[in-house]
Amino acid sequence: MSIQHTVVFRLIHPAGSAEEREFLATGHAVLTSIPGVEDFTIRRQVSAKSDLSHQFSMVFADRHAYAAYDRHPVHRAFVSERWVPEVAEFQEYDFVE
Repeated sequence: MSIQHTVVFRLIHPAGSAEEREFLATGHAVLTSIPGVEDFTIRRQVSAKSDLSHQFSMVFADRHAYAAYDRHPVHRAFVSERWVPEVAEFQEYDFVE
């Protein structure tokens, strides 16, 4: 049973800024380097109904692959060094097929 891990978020950086672009590019490079991450996408929210502006989405083959990602030192470093100081607000969703 695959898991789609999705995080919708708003950065502290202004929309269109170099800091925003750099965060998204680094997120892509760092998170896709972790074994088990498949179908990684970054999307921008366009609905006026939400102030969360971006989405990271990735798929894992099963719950074991997802658990390995969650505890991977590269993921934990990204969360503590980049996510916590630069993400103003977020919602996390995990879906199974």
